[in-house]
Amino acid sequence: MDLTHLPALDRLDLLAAPVAGALSAWSGADRVSVAAIDPSLADTAAFTEAYGLSMRDSANCVVVAGRRDGQERVAACMVRADTRADVNTVVKRLLDVRKASFLSMDRAVEESGMEYGGITPLGLPSGWRVLVDSRILAIESAVIGSGLRGSKLFLPGRLLADLPGAEVVEGLAR
Repeated sequence: MDLTHLPALDRLDLLAAPVAGALSAWSGADRVSVAAIDPSLADTAAFTEAYGLSMRDSANCVVVAGRRDGQERVAACMVRADTRADVNTVVKRLLDVRKASFLSMDRAVEESGMEYGGITPLGLPSGWRVLVDSRILAIESAVIGSGLRGSKLFLPGRLLADLPGAEVVEGLAR
């Protein structure tokens, strides 16, 4: 299957509303492209197999939360698709919580304004931290969600470090 890359700012219809808004205001937007995909192939393993891409070039966004002193702390963790976020050690320590767990699908979708399987660090709620595993920065053309299941964004991995509020973390994933 072929992917037709188009400048993301020219195809805001292929992005969730919060992603389109964030991209329009971001200085790195001119280096981001978008491609329409079969929504049934949005999950990373199915996507990479169908489109002949490597899991090492894809990055997943997982949303994690924990509580401390009655206050919830939420983080979106960007990790390479062939790794897993170290939620029980690294993320828990960064959030400074006793227990960290994945945000429920319903809450992640409702609060982000994005579709499950398409959540991305662009356009997330302002109170959420954005943690980026340092290995992503080396990806020449990283594949990430667009906020929708029917498309993917492509950008140099190092640009994720330039997202507003992004924190690059060594060893965020295993």
